[in-house]
Amino acid sequence: MLRRVGSAGRLAVFNTLILAMILGTVVAVFIGNFTTSYQAVAASSIGIELHEFQQQALKQKPSNLEVFSRNFLVNYALAPGEVVVIAYTHGGVLSTPGSASVLRSPQVRQWLVTPPARTVVASTQIAGSPVEVVAAPIFAGHNVVGTFIATSDLSQFAAERAREIRLSISVGVIALVAAVMSTFVLLRRLLRKVGRITTTAQNIESGNLDERLGDQGSNDEVGELAHTFDSMLDRLQTVMNAQRRLLSDVSHQLRTPLTAARGHLEVLGRGPMDDPAEVRETLDIVIDQIDHTRSVVERLLMLGRVMEPDFLDVRPTELRTLLREVHGAVEVLARRDFREPVSPDVVIEVDVEKLRGALMNLVDNAIRATHDGDTVALVAELDDEHGEQMMRISVDDSGPGIEPNQRAAVLERFARPGARDRDGSGLGLAIVKAVAEAHGGWIEITTSPYGGARVTMVVPLGTHDDESEVQ
Repeated sequence: MLRRVGSAGRLAVFNTLILAMILGTVVAVFIGNFTTSYQAVAASSIGIELHEFQQQALKQKPSNLEVFSRNFLVNYALAPGEVVVIAYTHGGVLSTPGSASVLRSPQVRQWLVTPPARTVVASTQIAGSPVEVVAAPIFAGHNVVGTFIATSDLSQFAAERAREIRLSISVGVIALVAAVMSTFVLLRRLLRKVGRITTTAQNIESGNLDERLGDQGSNDEVGELAHTFDSMLDRLQTVMNAQRRLLSDVSHQLRTPLTAARGHLEVLGRGPMDDPAEVRETLDIVIDQIDHTRSVVERLLMLGRVMEPDFLDVRPTELRTLLREVHGAVEVLARRDFREPVSPDVVIEVDVEKLRGALMNLVDNAIRATHDGDTVALVAELDDEHGEQMMRISVDDSGPGIEPNQRAAVLERFARPGARDRDGSGLGLAIVKAVAEAHGGWIEITTSPYGGARVTMVVPLGTHDDESEVQ
């Protein structure tokens, strides 16, 4: 049956049971303490009477005890509802007004006949009313000669006790209902948000990655969960889109070289293949197409891994040493005027292999855009204009440059604007952009001091800033 109520209902029922047990325990303890306290007050009141009687009786002669007792009952001021009975074994029974019902009590009559050996305090019923009773022996020397009995009517206490019970139960029920209702409302609100998360997750499972929870209007744990969930969906959608784009790019870019290679092999297969030069030329073309295909696939796979958490292996790196290594690797690739790298003596926190590959791509693009004798230069400089220290690493060339209206396009995949990247895959600058963004930076394209293009990677400096003068 509880399954039909829902999670909020089940939790509310469970909470109700717990609260009811707690409130019941509190009410029971309160009533118990109230009863004990009232009975103690009543016993104390009649105990005072007993004490005063015993203190004065010890001073009396045995023959004078009855007279003393009569005078005590006449002169002692009793509290409302109290009755005192004094009985002697060889004499009469003395009592205060209103003692008729007390004298009819079997327990009292038993004490009148046989005095108790010691003081007895008891709660009993007399004539249908609750009564607190104190009974004690009366001594004459070492002999028991009678019984002193004092009673206090607890009817008023019973009425007050019943009223307190009703009040406690009423307050407890109101508190219980309020607590249960507020708990149910809060649980419904909480579980409604959780239900939206579940529905969104189910929609995502069916392939709809556009679902979002949005602002939940609260800064509690559920709101934080919704925000984290949406952030996870954003990242998941980015990765899925990157994978779809990768598959689309692979199918698009591999179709042409594979078709060309197949065509050359089919032409070669239809001939007698008795001309070694023709066979060698065809094989060279096919191998060139395969190498180009492999290069495209490797670069696309690298772009596809940009969103992975372990894409970067960040370590402290001496920038000046890195630029000199790149300069040494590229100066033998073409007949260009490769200028000595200019860099501050700093240590930056980067993935050195990814950054080296990105710089090699930039230099390769500069070589493709220039001719023999043209200038290519590596320049690095610090920049703190963005609120934190950033390192600007630029590759300058003296080629035709990049028109301002083409600078955004060249950063896209397979872009080959103008004369740049005539023979490349069109992925070089896209990879550079991906590496920069993975480091928390960006790419800027401007005009170089040599009249060509300046492509700049802007990346955070990191925590190591042993800066010296630029050389």
